[in-house]
Parts: sequence; C-alpha cells; structure tokens
Amino acid sequence: MMVVVISNAPPRLRGRLAAWLVEVRAGVYVGDYSTRTREMIWEQVLTGLDQGDAVMVWKAPTDQGYDFLTTGKNRRVPVDFDGLKLVSFFGDKRS
Repeated sequence: MMVVVISNAPPRLRGRLAAWLVEVRAGVYVGDYSTRTREMIWEQVLTGLDQGDAVMVWKAPTDQGYDFLTTGKNRRVPVDFDGLKLVSFFGDKRS
C-alpha cells in the first residue's frame, strides 16, 4: 500500500497520478504497486510538481512498518532519530 499527498500541484500531475492511483480525496492518492512502479510514480511527482509539495508513504520492512519521501517547499522535513524516521516541523518564517 502506498499513499501520495500533493498540494499546489498542476492539473497535469494530478491527471497523471489519477491514471495510476485512486484519488480518495482532493490531492490524496492511494494504490498498491511494486517498488519499481512506486519509484516511477515518485519520479513523475518530482518532474511535474513545479511549485507544489508532496509526500509519499508506503509499507516497508522497517521498525515503523512504513517509509516516506517528501519534496517541495514544506515546513515538515524527515529526520533520522536513532534509526527511526521522524518529522521535524519548522515554524512559520514570517516576521
């Protein structure tokens, strides 16, 4: 199982993702594919995202049971904490 969440993405990327995955809510896509296909879908996200941001989560043989990737301008960044992948949250940089 994998989940892709996108925001501020162009319609062409949304359409491309909808060809492979089911859009269960606006910008939230789910599916169940092999590692090779998952990597191809992530490449499509990286290529077509423009100014948006995205996260992909999938079932993996880790202590947490899943792994994830992020891209784009986002205040949440993955960090490794003693072998666990956690998310660091940066505050709003507006003054």
